[in-house]
Amino acid sequence: DDSGGGGARLRFANAKNPDLRRLGRGHDDDDDPNFPYAHKNLEEDGLPRVGDWISEGEPMYCIVDALTDDSKTGKHKEKEKACVQSVRRLGQPVKVARGASRASANQDDAISITLRFPRNPVIGDKFSSRHGQKGVMSILWPQVDMPFSETGVCPDVIINPHAFPSRMTIGMLIESMAGKSGALHGMYQDATPFSFHESGDKLAVDHFGEQLRAAGFNYYGSEPLYSGVSGCLMHADLYMGVVYYQRLRHMVSDKYQVRATGQVNNLTRQPIKGRKKGGGIRLGEMERDSLLSHGTAFLLLDRLLNCSDRHVCYACRRCGDLLSPATERNTVTSAGQSAADATNKAMLRVFCRNDLCRDKTGEGSNDEAVEPVVLPYVFRYLANELAAMGIKMTLNIK
Repeated sequence: DDSGGGGARLRFANAKNPDLRRLGRGHDDDDDPNFPYAHKNLEEDGLPRVGDWISEGEPMYCIVDALTDDSKTGKHKEKEKACVQSVRRLGQPVKVARGASRASANQDDAISITLRFPRNPVIGDKFSSRHGQKGVMSILWPQVDMPFSETGVCPDVIINPHAFPSRMTIGMLIESMAGKSGALHGMYQDATPFSFHESGDKLAVDHFGEQLRAAGFNYYGSEPLYSGVSGCLMHADLYMGVVYYQRLRHMVSDKYQVRATGQVNNLTRQPIKGRKKGGGIRLGEMERDSLLSHGTAFLLLDRLLNCSDRHVCYACRRCGDLLSPATERNTVTSAGQSAADATNKAMLRVFCRNDLCRDKTGEGSNDEAVEPVVLPYVFRYLANELAAMGIKMTLNIK
């Protein structure tokens, strides 16, 4: 219940159309001027129809206050269009006093709306067989360029053979042979575990190999394939069979993260984290070491300073202080300014407030020893925190 704790006053319902002159029952037609509800894509109960498509910003449900008639709408926030898969009311157990009706009990409705996002596979999406052979799709090869066998069969998935030796997923190879032989003979295969031995006269490879040989195929499931690009025979022993593959929920469209400029942390002035908030990806110590090992020092400067919390501050060459330099309105150069210009476009002078430096400069002139320094803002924050603990940081500026 997205009612905000209002209790029995709030209910799921479609809000009344404020522009309606004649409050008739109406029918569900976008062109009907007498349509009695404010949201055309919601039903009378304020919930969407199963099978409807919802775009970004469109209402997904509506809650109405029975007393004030105020309505609150929940909107679809995703950029992708979604199809309403199901709308279910979740049953909640409620205690009813003796003699009272069940309808009189104060019970909030809980509604579950399931959305379906149809997506075609793209490069970077994750797939897996039932043997833990997971991997991402590295390329979407055009169908006309896919290799084909002598019988004209094209593989759906081409997997690198280096995926097998270290992972030792032999069951996948056996499933491939069993699926191929079962498809050729039109029969189900018995997949009872531990029904074959690793040695002796009852080997899985021999059992399914004989079936493949009886169907006129290679004993071990290999086939000659022809290149879809040139049409020539590929000089390699290529193993092809039927394996059950499944698509995993890890999709690249849910994981890609990009940022140029955006929100920063108020304390450190560094980019915030979080994909939903438009944050950046952290470049940690190990990434720093990697960039240094490649000799890309200026790239590191760009990542850690220019694209992060680059800050220009004043530092005193004389006393090495980062916190003492300050600016104030220059009484000499701003003498002829109007009141508005003195506030908005004040002529400032730079000086150092340290006791060692206070007498080194005149009243209306800048302190020549104070100069701008480019450094990360978090370094200045560190200097302030150390100063709060009574630790002074001195810079050696050359």
